[in-house]
Amino acid sequence: MDAEATALESDDRSWTYRELDKAVEQRAVDLHSGGVTRGCVVPLVVRQDAESVIDLLAHWRAGATPAPLNSRLRLAEREAALSALAGIEASAAQVVLWTSGTGGQPRGVAISIEALQANARASAERLELSREDTWLVSLSPAHVGGLVLITRSLLLGSRLLACGPFNAERVNQRLSEITHISLVPTQLSRILELRNGQPPPETFQCALVGGAQTPKGLLDRAVSTGWPIALTYGLTELTSQVATAPPELTRKKPGTVGAPLSGVEVRLDERGEIQVRGDTLASGYVGDYSESLTDGEGWHWTGDLGSFDSDGHLWITGRRTDRIVTGGVTVDAAEVEEALRSHPAVADACVVGIPDEEWGERVGAWVELADEGPTRAVLDAHLRELLSSSKIPRSYHFGTPVPRNANGKLDRTTVRQVLS
Repeated sequence: MDAEATALESDDRSWTYRELDKAVEQRAVDLHSGGVTRGCVVPLVVRQDAESVIDLLAHWRAGATPAPLNSRLRLAEREAALSALAGIEASAAQVVLWTSGTGGQPRGVAISIEALQANARASAERLELSREDTWLVSLSPAHVGGLVLITRSLLLGSRLLACGPFNAERVNQRLSEITHISLVPTQLSRILELRNGQPPPETFQCALVGGAQTPKGLLDRAVSTGWPIALTYGLTELTSQVATAPPELTRKKPGTVGAPLSGVEVRLDERGEIQVRGDTLASGYVGDYSESLTDGEGWHWTGDLGSFDSDGHLWITGRRTDRIVTGGVTVDAAEVEEALRSHPAVADACVVGIPDEEWGERVGAWVELADEGPTRAVLDAHLRELLSSSKIPRSYHFGTPVPRNANGKLDRTTVRQVLS
């Protein structure tokens, strides 16, 4: 690693690897003076800025285990995290990440340095990364995708650009300075809207997109305008990426997340639920949780549904918990959402099952309109051309942007409460 190469840059200054080392050492000394002790778990509110990067590195230098918390967490979510993390010991963990809770209540996941290193190696191999790369710190370091883009970049000796919380205009202004970026689909959508069909600079190499299901229309729009999209599937328990389709494969087969990364195994049960294990597997859950991370054979059951094609490429088809059973018919929420988004006046949608005395559940949809928008009758007519009658929403909510959590995933709990 070149000590004089640029390691980290913000809006107003930069640090070489030598300068970053000194800044981290001084911050670690301050932490020791402030009572941070080796082996303790330290909850830490973080953002996409240079100060948070230095703070994370300094806690590791001080021998502590940081538990980064997203600055956008609601008060109740932050209090739940602090309560779960209070008094725990995770000396073998490099970091404790607070999951987004898509499969139930959020929880802390302990991740080792070995898992972070394995992710960096496997990701570098799949995406052909090098020391010449510049990554924008586009996701919160409290999100596994945001944390590993930092550790991966520094472990590989490349450059980080950390300019604060995500803002599409700021990204557009700095796009010529970066080669790689990690995005959730909503962020990609905002960038594409701002650039209005303009392709990225020739120096830009890859947008790694994951964290939530990427709508087909959004992916098609990005690829058709020349964006090099690497579609990825991952989760906190596997230290981010499980499978990733590099840009060339995404152009050839839009929608697949490609083959599992090196050192990661994937299998499907008879229902299509994805099970994973491998070098990037987290150490376990922390706090007062009786649930084990894996079964007796070391497999982690993700709750996600998928299939493999004849080339061994993985396709994500939804979440087991997002299935709606209405009148004995199983409805996939993702399928209905995709159909809604295919209407030109629909900007986004979230579909949930709502308890119903007669049908068990009925299909409900929160719809965000792109402009004045269609009436319910127009949407129903559009959906009848694409879906069977049992999949047509019986309840609608039209209005403000679809609720999403701090990690950009659909907040189905809030949607269900509003529609109920």
